[in-house]
Amino acid sequence: MTDTVRCCVFPVAGLGTRFLPATKAVPKEMLPVVDKPLIQYGVEEAAAAGLTQICFVNGRHKQAIENHFDRNVELEQQIAGSGKEVLLEGVNGLMEQCRISSIRQLQAKGLGHAIGCAEPAVGNEPFAVILPDDLCVNPEGDGVLAQMVELYKRYQCSIVAIEEVPMDQVNKYGVIAGTEEAEGIYRIEAMVEKPPVDQAPSNLAIIGRYLLTPDIFELIRQTPPGKGGEIQITDALMKQAEQGRVIGYKFKGLRFDCGSVPGYVKATNYCFENLYKG
Repeated sequence: MTDTVRCCVFPVAGLGTRFLPATKAVPKEMLPVVDKPLIQYGVEEAAAAGLTQICFVNGRHKQAIENHFDRNVELEQQIAGSGKEVLLEGVNGLMEQCRISSIRQLQAKGLGHAIGCAEPAVGNEPFAVILPDDLCVNPEGDGVLAQMVELYKRYQCSIVAIEEVPMDQVNKYGVIAGTEEAEGIYRIEAMVEKPPVDQAPSNLAIIGRYLLTPDIFELIRQTPPGKGGEIQITDALMKQAEQGRVIGYKFKGLRFDCGSVPGYVKATNYCFENLYKG
C-alpha cells in the first residue's frame, strides 16, 4: 500500500427517485446547479485535491455521466468561433487532467457494495469516495477532500467527513460517536446507519466524503446485508474501527444536500450568488 491518494470513486448508480419525474430520463448527478451538472462539482473537488484517477461506479441507465466527460466533436465544431468555446473549458480541462473510467454495478445492493465494485480500479492503495449528492464548498480555503488528504498524511487510516445535524434528522444518516482527540477530530467508537432518534449515539452525521484504506474491500466482502437489506459501508467501517482506527473529521466549509429538493435549491442559490461567473 502506498501513502499517496490518487483515486476517487463516485458511486452514481442510484435512480434518484426523490427527484422524479426530473430523473426519469436524466441522471440526478446531471441535474444542473446553475450552469454545471452536480457531478462536475464533485470531480472538480477531487482534482483540486490531487486525485486524478476518477472511477464512476455506474448503472446501465446513466451513460449521460460518461458522455459528459467525453469529447463532443459535433458540438465543438458547431460553436467554434462563436465565443461559446469558453463554456466548455472547465469540463474539457478535467478530461485532460484526469483519467476517467467507469465500472458497472450490476445489482443495487447498497453503498458498501458499490464501493466494493471499484476494487479493480483502486488496487491496493488508499482512495477517496465522493457522493455527489453532497455538494461541498469551502470559500475560505481548501475543499473538503483536500482537507482529508492532508489529514490522512498524519493519521494513515480511514477518515469519514462528519457534521452536526439536528437530532430529529439523525435517522437520515450514518451517525458516529467517539473520543475527540483534537479539535474536530474524533476516534470513532460507534457507528450506526440511520438510527431512530432515541437510539442515535450522537448528532454527528457522516456526509458524502470518505477517505478509505484498501483493507476496506475485504471487510466489505465479509459484511452481511444490514439496514434495508443492503451492504452498508458503515458496518464495514465499524469493523475497521474495532480492528484498528477510523477517524471522523468535522470538516471546514459548507455542505448542501442536493439529494433533497430544499438542499438542491439552497445549493443553486448559493452557487449563483457566490460562484457563478456568467
